[in-house]
Amino acid sequence: MTTSTDDGSGDSGVDAGTVGKSLVGFLIAGVVLYLFGRVVGWNEIAETLRGAELRWLALACASTTVCLVIWSKAWDVTLSAVDVEIPFRSIVVTYYAATFADYVTPFGKAGGGPFVAYVLSTDDRASFENALASVVVSDTLNLVPFFTFAGVGFVALGVTGNLPSNARLLVYGLAALLLVLPAVGYLLWTRQGLVERLVVGVLGPVSKLTDRVDAEGVRERVDELYVHLNTIADTGHAVAHTLAYAYVGWVFFAVPLYLAALTVGVEIDPLLVLFIVPASTLASFVPTPGGLGGVEAAITGLLVALAGLSLGTAASIALLYRVASYWYVVAVGGGAALVQLRRT
Repeated sequence: MTTSTDDGSGDSGVDAGTVGKSLVGFLIAGVVLYLFGRVVGWNEIAETLRGAELRWLALACASTTVCLVIWSKAWDVTLSAVDVEIPFRSIVVTYYAATFADYVTPFGKAGGGPFVAYVLSTDDRASFENALASVVVSDTLNLVPFFTFAGVGFVALGVTGNLPSNARLLVYGLAALLLVLPAVGYLLWTRQGLVERLVVGVLGPVSKLTDRVDAEGVRERVDELYVHLNTIADTGHAVAHTLAYAYVGWVFFAVPLYLAALTVGVEIDPLLVLFIVPASTLASFVPTPGGLGGVEAAITGLLVALAGLSLGTAASIALLYRVASYWYVVAVGGGAALVQLRRT
């Protein structure tokens, strides 16, 4: 087991600035969700939810639970590839805590990885670089099924002729974005020199204003990160196993949308689910915690355009889906985060 820690990793922890940004983000999200309900009609949403069969919602939450446990196993594989051995039950708790960090901070995906690396390094379970490299690899490989399922759903919509003409521009735009993002990711993965120049170029001026930022030190950290990334990438079985867990996890991640629809007595074509879930996930990059407001609006719009549902029904399904895939995780992950913070 790797036991070295990094003195600078403490900067990745929770601070007042992060908490403040989260509170502001939730305030903005609350306004967005209120306006969302006003546009759709809260009375119509309430009427749709009045006859909801909550057993389907409970199954949706269970599916989310299974999804996160499976993705935790992907972390377990990549950590083992860099000789970090941690009990799986501990990794599950850490993964839930990291997901909580992702979901409660604006642009959370940019901070979830460093948060996990910080947590694992502060109690000597792994070095900061090893932990961050394993998280980056597992998160990157987790995007493969994301684009696969979106692509299958997009092709199915085109082949079956179920793509309404008034939704083609939206769907084609999302499909184009789904093609551009992997290209950007591949560029960052294979162009270490470019990444180093970008990082140093951004931090160079900052380092002249404060001695808390060392641009050359960051360059060395990037070098170490790429060494660990390449170590994992060269371990064929680790990559294959991580991909397998990523695909299975994505199935359980998508299922809650189908179950949310059943909660209000609507059955959605599974092929639509394959496209809508990853397409709506792109809306999580709006500057609110977990994409609050943006994801709900995206799912609602896609369900109306592609499934022909009424606005109220589509909005109800979107809100139920977010209960199972977001608010449930925030509640459970918050408890896991408290456990991690007490440990560190």
